[in-house]
Amino acid sequence: MDTRSLTLTCCELDDKPEALAGQWEQLVHHCQQQQTDLLLLPEMPFSPWLAETPDYDPDLWNQAVAHHDSWISRLAELQVDIVLGTRPITESGQNFNEGFVWTQLSGYRAIHRKYYLPNEEYFWEAKWYQRGPRQFDLIEINGIRIGFLICTEMWFLEHARAYGQAGAHILACPRATGLASASKWVAGGRAAATCSGAFCLSANRGGTGADGFKWGSHAWIIHPEEADVLAVSSADEPFITQTVDLDDAVQAKSTYPRYVLE
Repeated sequence: MDTRSLTLTCCELDDKPEALAGQWEQLVHHCQQQQTDLLLLPEMPFSPWLAETPDYDPDLWNQAVAHHDSWISRLAELQVDIVLGTRPITESGQNFNEGFVWTQLSGYRAIHRKYYLPNEEYFWEAKWYQRGPRQFDLIEINGIRIGFLICTEMWFLEHARAYGQAGAHILACPRATGLASASKWVAGGRAAATCSGAFCLSANRGGTGADGFKWGSHAWIIHPEEADVLAVSSADEPFITQTVDLDDAVQAKSTYPRYVLE
């Protein structure tokens, strides 16, 4: 893999388990056909959305953990060098939403646990899992510098800026957001790219939830220089791929507003 030229894929995946198997086969085909180097998955993609209700159910949580274990064991099928996403995990009696990186060479590695947790209709996340530590550390894989901002964390732009100052090439923003706020989220992704001078990637759930809630789709790939949206997904095109030059993220750091010091 040439670490300056990178083929990126972001996706939307259906919330319904019965739809996931078919979509998975399509995603495997897409990534292999496009020769994807790095894939971003949505927030907790391998189970129905847990936080639609404020009533925590340990059985549903444990089922979601098991489903993610099972699907993560299949990531090698994608034949992608790097896969990014989040998953439910329990440690020492506490639940977390854990951002991870998976690579062909090293397998699974925990990177970041979601810190900013909504607590409102359909997004009762603070009822289902605990905050992780307030740590937003850059990771480096094969010379690619990546920062995680899981869904709501994207709106705390001080972290996007800090990632940019640390030299991030990519901001990974897996999310679970509704259709009604889709345009606002794309605007937020453009702001994060502008603050960081990094490629902003996001993946989201698509389709409808069990109670008819409309998921937002709109996975995106946004350029670091002028925050141009290079690609955005839809129900007709749930997988989007772009080949980018990581040097664009290096160059963007020297242009407005990234060079302005605090």
